[in-house]
Amino acid sequence: MDLLFPHEEIRDIQNTFMNDLFSALKENKHILIHAPTGIGKTAAALSPALKYALETKKTLYFLTSRHTQHKIAIETLRKIQEKHKLDFKIADFIGKKWMCLVPGVDQLTSSEFAEYCKEAIKKDHCEYYSRLKAKNDLSSESKRVIKEIGNITEVEKVCELCKNHGVCPYEVTLLLAKEANVIIADYFHILNSHIRKNFFSKTEKSLENSIIIFDEAHNLPERIRNLMSSNISSFIVSQAVREAKDLGYKEISEDIEKIKHILEKLAQEVPINLFESKVSKDYLNEKIKEVLDLEEFIGNLVFVGEQVLELKRRSFCITVATFLESWQGPDLGFTRILTKGFDKKDLPIITLYYHCLDPSVLFKEISTGSLIIGMSGTLSPLDMYKDILGIDAVLKEYEDPFPQQNRLNLVVPKTTTKFSERRSEMYQKIAALGSAIINTIPGNSIVFFPSYELRDNVFPFFKDFSEKTIFLESSGLTKTEKEDLINKFKSYSGTGAVMLAVSSGSLGEGIDLPGDYLKGVVVIGLPLSKPDLKTNELIEYYQKRFSKGWEYGYVYPAMLKTVQNAGRCIRSETDKGIIVFMDERYIQSKYRACFPKNWHIKITNSPVVEVREFFEKNNI
Repeated sequence: MDLLFPHEEIRDIQNTFMNDLFSALKENKHILIHAPTGIGKTAAALSPALKYALETKKTLYFLTSRHTQHKIAIETLRKIQEKHKLDFKIADFIGKKWMCLVPGVDQLTSSEFAEYCKEAIKKDHCEYYSRLKAKNDLSSESKRVIKEIGNITEVEKVCELCKNHGVCPYEVTLLLAKEANVIIADYFHILNSHIRKNFFSKTEKSLENSIIIFDEAHNLPERIRNLMSSNISSFIVSQAVREAKDLGYKEISEDIEKIKHILEKLAQEVPINLFESKVSKDYLNEKIKEVLDLEEFIGNLVFVGEQVLELKRRSFCITVATFLESWQGPDLGFTRILTKGFDKKDLPIITLYYHCLDPSVLFKEISTGSLIIGMSGTLSPLDMYKDILGIDAVLKEYEDPFPQQNRLNLVVPKTTTKFSERRSEMYQKIAALGSAIINTIPGNSIVFFPSYELRDNVFPFFKDFSEKTIFLESSGLTKTEKEDLINKFKSYSGTGAVMLAVSSGSLGEGIDLPGDYLKGVVVIGLPLSKPDLKTNELIEYYQKRFSKGWEYGYVYPAMLKTVQNAGRCIRSETDKGIIVFMDERYIQSKYRACFPKNWHIKITNSPVVEVREFFEKNNI
């Protein structure tokens, strides 16, 4: 069967992958796939999915948060067109904010940009949107852009052409997407219900006629939880008070002050020895209703916020209004928590959270109407993702076909990052052992720590022991800063350098350092979530639902980060390198069971000897 594979040669594992996927689609079933990194998942997924989409006249969506994956998907589809002489159309979207031509909008949060854009269009303040149409037809500028774009709407090309002609790239791509057979986009184009509704309306598409590939699907649960969660802080409320005052709305500003006083009183009710507590929906609503009409108050906040957006690009009043509306959401699958602490300037801050615990609340909406393909190199255990996403799916797991001799996987149970053991002596021990391993590796290495705080405690000792140039990854890197850091690090591949990073930081996943750019990864400790109220609520929730609270809420998420970190080292079948896990807990069965089955983990107390022998044997 010709499944539209773009290359001349096909690996056995790709052939199996493609046939399994096509069979699931023909049977109208969802499919979740765990497949090793480097086997060519993009081509193996797009080919049969596209064939089925074209046969059934459905729209195929390829969703990914990585810009590099957009390019790989487009290139793969181009090759399919050329090899199989097919004529189909492709539309490529990234976030609307990142396609916007208005200077400075990249500094706004997603919600702030959404409000700013909505108001700019509503008030006819956006020149790029206004120039899109002329009367009841497309403007001459829009027509010229669409003609020049052709069948494949790559984001960079569209943005460049639209800038030249002064029209909105996002809206132009929406117009082109009406005729598109394949749409490449980010998760939120489908996951965010408001964006999805608008997206489908403008492109004249529907969930019921969609096949959706979620690339790197291990990210889905946390992405959905973040999307479905919201919060406000005493700082945000104070800024909202100032906004209303500045516009002369004294009474509204006084009403917002009442919300701040309520937050302060709630914080006072938290026991003195704790920093957080649960708050019920009704309890907060009752407190507000004692001093305000909630519905009228939210309306007043929106009224002020819309005026703020005429002058600025963000409104704190809108943020407060949005939160209070989301607070009225469901209880099941969510938790409400108030925390008290200090901000970056060491000023006291109170934050109220509406946390989503259960991603299936949202995902069931999407999976009910469409056909889902979820794939990742770390979608394990598959049963957990099936449970958490609430999806009835075919589950497929493929073994790593790459030579086992190219990779050495070690567990060194001589140190630990357990809270009870965190002291100067342990930091020194971690530094001595970690640097000894790094010094033995002929090339670049990355060391991942559970947190920046732990990394910074170990660093003073590490720099004394290390024989290599040290790079420090920092939190909140911009895209440019991240690229600069990686390029500088790569330039040391000949002599060897070490990057001290954090498991959940910007280098923990989503970067490729193939071949000689990276020869070793050392994972220090376990990146377990803080044992705070939110984590406990997650554990309790999954214990009630699946009797697997500890696994689904605590152990597996940490091990997913660990495996993702380790995966930075081996990106293709020709890569050779070592992966070391340093913590005594890795020998416990509950953690060892989370490693990929074919990794052949070796436990050793002599890692330096093992590492040296591996590189000598491979002539590196």
